[in-house]
Amino acid sequence: MTQTTAAGWAALARDADEVALPGSARFETLRRPADPRFHHVRPLAVVRCGTPAAVAATVAFVREEGLPAVLRGGGHDFAGRSTTTGVVIDLAPMRAVAVGDGTVRVGAGATLAGVYDALDGTGQTIPAGCGPGVGIAGLTLGGGLGVLGRLHGLTCDRLRAAEVVLADGRVVTCDERTHADLFWALRGGTGRFGAVTALTFATVPAPPMLGFRLTWPLRHAAAVVRAWQAWAPSAPDELAASLHLTVPADPALPPAASVVGTMAGPPAAADAVLDECVALVGAAPASDERRAASHRETKRLLAAGADHTGRHTFSRSGFFARPLPGAAVDALLRQLTEGRRPGQSRTLDLMPMGGAYNRVAPHATAFVHRAERFLLHHVATADPGDAPEALRWLDGSYRLPAPWRSGGVYQNFPDPDLPDAAEAYFGANLPRLRAVKAAYDPDGCFGTL
Repeated sequence: MTQTTAAGWAALARDADEVALPGSARFETLRRPADPRFHHVRPLAVVRCGTPAAVAATVAFVREEGLPAVLRGGGHDFAGRSTTTGVVIDLAPMRAVAVGDGTVRVGAGATLAGVYDALDGTGQTIPAGCGPGVGIAGLTLGGGLGVLGRLHGLTCDRLRAAEVVLADGRVVTCDERTHADLFWALRGGTGRFGAVTALTFATVPAPPMLGFRLTWPLRHAAAVVRAWQAWAPSAPDELAASLHLTVPADPALPPAASVVGTMAGPPAAADAVLDECVALVGAAPASDERRAASHRETKRLLAAGADHTGRHTFSRSGFFARPLPGAAVDALLRQLTEGRRPGQSRTLDLMPMGGAYNRVAPHATAFVHRAERFLLHHVATADPGDAPEALRWLDGSYRLPAPWRSGGVYQNFPDPDLPDAAEAYFGANLPRLRAVKAAYDPDGCFGTL
């Protein structure tokens, strides 16, 4: 550390909530992002910011010192971009949630659990994901899939305004009329244009829901995939039914095919729709769990049991505009179980699109993936020493359905090894995004496109 930089840390500490440097009591705790895969990365500092002014001061500091920096909300970036060997600008202190009449204003450090808890009891919610520790800012800026998405659209589709610290230190509020090009880019273009410090959403009614998990043994998996492809993307908008094809890390547990999700509205209507799926499969599930609950309680139930503490997670994703043929499904299922290893879990997660996701024009927001039928997310988790074998399975699984992919990749499942990543994430919207980037962050303070 140079003398100039050391003096700068001391000055910055007067503007920020906290500056944690290596060797300080809090540094080891604060430096780690959510995924243990990136816990080895050691930043120069973690700067916690509770106000836009603190963010602006930190941005000015890293630019003056010539230091690399990243923004951190929830810290769940799959590609490790929530940490750096430079400066982590941690927005976690900005977690306030202010509920209005038909709107909610959320600090960029808020998690989904914090947002849902604040809205609980108001009759309002927003369409978003289920992971309680996921940051609302990162989810929104990359689009935002969730169980109410087919009914109400992406999380970013409900965004009405954003407060942003720009690279030049200005704090602006953007919406459809003010800095409209920046507002367009923030809805699906990820956080590469400025530091978003607060988001205002239009809320939707928080409906009663039926949560469900229907599970078949793997011998029925091909029939389940065939039925799901015909049923889930075309089902009523109230239904969000993902298909999980899983190989557990514990070799004593059998692989399985599970239709998992929710349906908003009365349980009787959901039962009828789920029974259609069972009829299409042509075999009764080995287990059939259905539970009616409030929206908030259903979110808690869906988030339960997803702990991969200490294990590394690797993933790749791709959108599909047409069903996978039977031969491709059979090949994926063979690959899923071939060479199964203790301690390594494998999942093929098929998520339905359609509904409100596809009723927005591809160029209306930066999120271009508006004509897709489903998203296939390949996920492997493993102990650190088994990472090469997990990646071997992941790469093989991802290659198999390549001829049928549309070419798009979900930007909230970033893939550091993806060639032509910007084209895959943003498609035909990439030229406009680059123009917005040039206007608001010409020096690449907030990353590149």
